[in-house]
Amino acid sequence: MIAIWWAPCLLLGGALLTLATWRRPAWSRRLGPAVAVSGCLAGVPPAAAALGGGTLASVNLPWSIPCGALRLEMDALSALFALPILIVTALAAIYGAEYLRPREGGQNPAASWFFYNLLTGSMLLVILARNAMLFLLAWDLMSLSSFFLVLSDSEKESVRRAGWTYLVAMHIGTVFLLALFILLGRGAHALDFEGFSLATAGSAAAGAAFALAVVGFGAKAGFVPLHVWLPEAHPAAPSHVSAVMSGVMIKTGIYGLLRTLTWLGAPPPWWGGTLVAIGAVSGVLGVLFALAQHDLKRLLAYHSVENIGIIALGLGLGLLGVSYGNGGMAFLGFAGALLHVVNHALFKSLLFLGAGSVLHACGTRELDRLGGLWKRMPATGAGFLVGAAAICGLPPLNGFVSELLIYLGSFRALSAGGGLPVGAAAAGVAAAGALALIGGLALACFAKAFGIVFLGEPRTAAAAAAHEGGPAMRLPM
Repeated sequence: MIAIWWAPCLLLGGALLTLATWRRPAWSRRLGPAVAVSGCLAGVPPAAAALGGGTLASVNLPWSIPCGALRLEMDALSALFALPILIVTALAAIYGAEYLRPREGGQNPAASWFFYNLLTGSMLLVILARNAMLFLLAWDLMSLSSFFLVLSDSEKESVRRAGWTYLVAMHIGTVFLLALFILLGRGAHALDFEGFSLATAGSAAAGAAFALAVVGFGAKAGFVPLHVWLPEAHPAAPSHVSAVMSGVMIKTGIYGLLRTLTWLGAPPPWWGGTLVAIGAVSGVLGVLFALAQHDLKRLLAYHSVENIGIIALGLGLGLLGVSYGNGGMAFLGFAGALLHVVNHALFKSLLFLGAGSVLHACGTRELDRLGGLWKRMPATGAGFLVGAAAICGLPPLNGFVSELLIYLGSFRALSAGGGLPVGAAAAGVAAAGALALIGGLALACFAKAFGIVFLGEPRTAAAAAAHEGGPAMRLPM
């Protein structure tokens, strides 16, 4: 089996090599995507093996940084998040190779590809790290590299504002994560994950750790009200970067929350109730804000808040099932949430790539300046339609399956024979009601967006002259 360190080493080392081609932009345009694709391909075999129940792959090396060793491990939880990262970033790199050409202007592509590969490598390190110092180092590297990618069009004041909002929000979240790891590692001589456990430390310490994790990781995931950076930063970034940030980067927050839960022991009911409440509010407000947007990428960004809310609903139901000893409810909640992590990575990336093709062809993201693109861009229109159906949870696409599992988990909480207390039933009602409302509003939102963009007649000369991008943009979609 290919060693698990090959992928991050190829990506991080290749990022530096790309930066060395600063004076040769033509080399940068070829080397940057090649590094991204080869690094991601190197990571697929160990991730697939770990997800399939194979032997866990691990690395444990001494290093000079205090508080532990350089520890990496690929287990099934890491693999579930690593595979979407590898797939989406590789496809987005191929797309970006063509998408960036007309956008570069006076910018050197070496910088763009340096930060792109740095982002991909640091996301993998976050998923693989088994030491708090290494995790925080990779976490900050991920935030900084994505910050510079958001600032690709830094001559625009709105882009600069979006970048700084994002950076401030990420560092506020990091403060809570630092407090979390200090709490988990107190009394130990190292900050290795294998030594973290508050299962017997008392409910107060475990509850404090849970609260710190929800805030610290929730800032990255985009939980309401910690989402303020997301609808600003995602539209500002180049579209292939938006696909990566929205499709997979924000899921590192979900990964971090799940990893933390493995150290905290049996969850009390209020943990699950908290996540159900956060999920319901995030999901409903996210789709309501999306309905009010006239900017296509900003609309999609708010739908990321909505879908993170759906994932939180599933996690909350899963925790409640564990708290009350209801295995069916726990399984359905966690299974729905984890499957939705994968599903959202695919359909949201597809939608952002489709929006990028529209911007590439028409020069605008404003819905009122588009129209009639189905005849001129049939491949983009077909891809966007599939993504829209998936994000609305329509059968037979997989978005329907993950949402159905969460529905079934909420129904399990309401079943008369479940023997569950009133709190669990209330959470089931809240989850099912929120999910139903989210689904209906999402369908209305994407019927509007797709109809305005792709149907009818062109509203501007740019829309009338639109055409498909080249194969490098069409094939990833």
